[in-house]
Amino acid sequence: MSIPQSLLEQSIQINIQQALQEDIGEADITALLTPEDEQATATIISREDMVLAGQPWVNALIQQYDPSVQIEWLKQDGDRVAANEAFLKLAGSARSLLTVERPALNFVQTLSAVATKTAEYVKQLDGLHTKLLDTRKTLPGLRIAQKYAVTVGGGQNHRLGLFDAFLIKENHIMAAGGIAQAIAKAHQIAPGKPVEVEVETWDELNQALDAQADIVMLDNFSQQQMIDAVKHVAGRCKLEASGNITIANLREVASTGVDYISMGALTKDVKAVDLSMRFNA
Repeated sequence: MSIPQSLLEQSIQINIQQALQEDIGEADITALLTPEDEQATATIISREDMVLAGQPWVNALIQQYDPSVQIEWLKQDGDRVAANEAFLKLAGSARSLLTVERPALNFVQTLSAVATKTAEYVKQLDGLHTKLLDTRKTLPGLRIAQKYAVTVGGGQNHRLGLFDAFLIKENHIMAAGGIAQAIAKAHQIAPGKPVEVEVETWDELNQALDAQADIVMLDNFSQQQMIDAVKHVAGRCKLEASGNITIANLREVASTGVDYISMGALTKDVKAVDLSMRFNA
């Protein structure tokens, strides 16, 4: 999946409006300690190695709050930034720089953390055809932002939400009366949209194949079971591995020949990158 530009732009605007509202409220009273006409320049650095992500959010945030602030990116999204290396310079009203500092850094440190982790995991797949996917296990309100960061880090997006693809799980199967019935109904509801089915047994895999699922998710299959499944399916549908996968066994799972590996850890188990903004003397 790829994020439609219109959805990306809409999400950015929602994110920055919420960020400004929750941070500033009626006024940034601390910034009022600075003379109204004082101008300043500032440099933002990373305190640790990272893959940069979040430029569109920072640009939109500053444009919304004070378009007179000048923005100079020294690095671009997807670039590696070394510890203590500058990646952004700002110039303009000292009050404005002080006010936008925290929300801007919040976006960059969170999204860069996702991009950095994704890049680390993707590196484990070098030389293999398996693609790394994210999931819907994202921070509330930051779904599109985090999925954007995954692509910056070299990963790919699974479905963006409940609207752009089917993922039929155990409860859906039970409610629909079976795998074949669930897949048939999905094709009727939204022809052309991808239909994926999660299976836990060999019999369920065969049912999904017979019903012409586009993708089959092998939930907690063993290494040998995945190898056998890849041979058995022989390209009739795409295969995705999920469940109990970590960076330690990621390459081992990919070596089975599955097409995709999905991991919630890319977006839900991240530690924000340490950033710092300093006014220049």
